[in-house]
Amino acid sequence: MKIIRLVLILSLTFIMASCGVQSIPTANNQLEADWAEVMNQYKRRTDLIPNLVNTVKGYASHEKETLEGVISARAKATSVNVDMKDLTPENLQKFQAAQNGLSQALGKLMVVSERYPDLKANENFLALQSQLEGTENRITIARRRYIEAVKEFNNLVTVFPTSLTNSMFFHLEKKPQFTVDKAETKTPEVKF
Repeated sequence: MKIIRLVLILSLTFIMASCGVQSIPTANNQLEADWAEVMNQYKRRTDLIPNLVNTVKGYASHEKETLEGVISARAKATSVNVDMKDLTPENLQKFQAAQNGLSQALGKLMVVSERYPDLKANENFLALQSQLEGTENRITIARRRYIEAVKEFNNLVTVFPTSLTNSMFFHLEKKPQFTVDKAETKTPEVKF
């Protein structure tokens, strides 16, 4: 009788461990951490922008429209914050649209900088441009990690047997993924 009880306890422990009781919350925690890193990198980018704009403004003050576009896009990007608890496909799409607008505005600013050799040689501008490029790479890496975490989480909450555990204990929904829209694939166009 003790052996049967021991086998039942071990079997139940194995079943509970393999059915997602631990893996679903662990995956959710990883997803939240990866989203926080995405937000951290986007914040880093928005923190660099005022210095970059001010540096360019000193050399290209008559490029007022481009500079104002960057400032406006930055304001819009910082106004759209998405908390992990509110991360619906619609909210993620709004967030992405704001970030894409900022990326396009920054692209235009970099194109404008090509017209000013003195600006391109300015140490402050070069340092800020390098930091911005590094930040864009960090954003790409953070988004890739988030995308992978979403895939793993979504598999846990939708694929049997862990989906059964999710429906019984956690009731967690699939998380939305980043998407690439047409505006992101198009090179920014600047007309002089």
